[in-house]
Amino acid sequence: MAYFLGVDTGGTYTDAVIVDEAATRVIGSAKSLTTRGDLALGIGRAVDAALAGAGVAPAQVSLVSLSTTLATNALVEGQGGRVALVFIGFDAADLERGGLIEALKGDPVINLAGGHSHAGAEAAPLDLVRLEAEVAALADQVVGFAVAASFATRNPAHEVAARAVIRRVTGRPVTCSHELSANLNGPKRALTAVLNARLIGMIDRLVAACERHLDAVGIAAPLMVVRGDGALISAAMVRERPIETILSGPAASIVGARWLTGEADALVSDIGGTTTDVALLRGGLPEIDPQGARVGGFRTMVEAVAMRTTGLGGDSEVHLITEGLEGGLRLGPRRLVPVSLLAVEHGPMVHAALDRWLSADAVGEYDGRFVIPMGGNTGGLGPRDLAVLGRVTGPMPVGNALTSRLEVAALERLVARGLVMISGVTPSDASHVLGRLEAWDGAAAEKAVRLLARRRNGRGERFAPDAATLAQAIVDQLTQQTVDCLLEAAFAEDAAFAGEVPEALARHRLTSAGLSQHRGIVEITARLGVPVIGLGASAGSYYGAVGARLGCRMVLPEHAGVANAIGAVVGQVSQRVSGLVSSPAEGRFVAHLAEGLQAFADRESAMAAMETALLAEAEARARAAGAEEVQLRVARDVREAEVEGRSMFIEATVTVTASGRPRVAHS
Repeated sequence: MAYFLGVDTGGTYTDAVIVDEAATRVIGSAKSLTTRGDLALGIGRAVDAALAGAGVAPAQVSLVSLSTTLATNALVEGQGGRVALVFIGFDAADLERGGLIEALKGDPVINLAGGHSHAGAEAAPLDLVRLEAEVAALADQVVGFAVAASFATRNPAHEVAARAVIRRVTGRPVTCSHELSANLNGPKRALTAVLNARLIGMIDRLVAACERHLDAVGIAAPLMVVRGDGALISAAMVRERPIETILSGPAASIVGARWLTGEADALVSDIGGTTTDVALLRGGLPEIDPQGARVGGFRTMVEAVAMRTTGLGGDSEVHLITEGLEGGLRLGPRRLVPVSLLAVEHGPMVHAALDRWLSADAVGEYDGRFVIPMGGNTGGLGPRDLAVLGRVTGPMPVGNALTSRLEVAALERLVARGLVMISGVTPSDASHVLGRLEAWDGAAAEKAVRLLARRRNGRGERFAPDAATLAQAIVDQLTQQTVDCLLEAAFAEDAAFAGEVPEALARHRLTSAGLSQHRGIVEITARLGVPVIGLGASAGSYYGAVGARLGCRMVLPEHAGVANAIGAVVGQVSQRVSGLVSSPAEGRFVAHLAEGLQAFADRESAMAAMETALLAEAEARARAAGAEEVQLRVARDVREAEVEGRSMFIEATVTVTASGRPRVAHS
């Protein structure tokens, strides 16, 4: 008998599940810590344990599918490698649009004349000689290049030419914006290409790590990866387009939630180490976000499920708010390595530092925090950044890596580049203190939380009298922020509140009073009108209180902790391609084909030519993505205008969708 293997690599845990070939039941599952330094170790431990628990031999596995939150986490936390943008046919003002400057974070931009008009005609020649000189100078300083040209979706010739030069001169990965979206809005396409280029190295390492272990244990099955809309694509394709894996883990969790519970209408809330992802199931299906996936404050052009992703998880950074007399707590959006987890492998160093800090009368500025080297490309770092990085020879207290406050900004830049990680107090540590979690070093968690409790608020008083009090406050804060996440999603999806700001409604005093069942001169009652499916390893620990606060039914399925890995193997392969037919003059119709513009004397001939080309491309993509028995669907979106009483053709978009079950290995 053949079996399917699903793997999900998150910020904290890597999960693996074995599902029968009919995808009707879970045969075995396992969890292992994600090993950032070598992802193959965490993947291998989870896969091997799942196979052993299920009593399944590697040769019996006929399909492997991978989902991940690593790309989503990187964008939420503002991390990723340094890239260069080749910006063709745009002006300086275009860099200010769509969050492009923020996404670049100071990374280099090569501005070149060129690009095309809306009709696909060349606007200006492309200076390939200058491009060659500039990319050669940057080759060792970046991990990849993003190329965006004006109206490249109408004619991609300049992006294709630039890509050829960059690959020949540098050998670095290149992302062209027209390959990621067929829509207009050049700066937004450029932003999507920049984020894609930044993620290529990370996703390539993940896929390679998975392939390495599968090969080592003798699994010869095809490797698929979950896309942000829940569909599957081949590992080879995702290496070129890693941006499509943003919201991969959350999309897989929605598929898994439906499979596990059978619920047709519910909010799905998946809490991981870094993020909480919320989406609405309506009629058993999630909605696709028509504006493109929004992650970490960036609105991309990636087609994905309509999902609200918030930097809130079990490993979120705990911030003490010192403004005002009372102070307070805030969690996230950055993920820290929990002190209790760091102490598992570096116990003597962690405990010695915590004991030293606890023995002092006052809490130092960097006390309770550690820095961990992660490795990676150091191109473009300044002297101060390199000096700090050079001192981080292994996990150590943050204060040991800094010689002055001037170097704090340098450390933050290293964190943003993913070259180091910070360890500190998180909700996971608080759960250890409260006895809700026993996976790691509980003694280190108690010391770290007790140290944090000694810090002073605006009154000069300690934030909490002991570790347990602060730990409970941290868990309560996680409950409140999770309630806010769910209410935001609910208000955003409820048609009665269209046009309102869901964040404001979720935090409004009337909403809070309604949830508390306020009874006064005015009586207010509010509750969530659909059940919540809670997913994630820690959902069982936290979500009971969330359901009680929202007055709703909380569904915690048996395999909630590995729902992403389950969703990874029960989806379908799907590829969608679009093309444009325009009419630049009366009686002239132009099909914007991949190989160039082709003119026709009548509309239907142009539409048919475009449709034929897209059918072939969509089927080829679906088969390259790993599908068999491909089914094709065609849709036409024709835009016309009334001129002097008769209908005039403006343009049309033809879209072809190819889908099918993944190809599996034969036993």
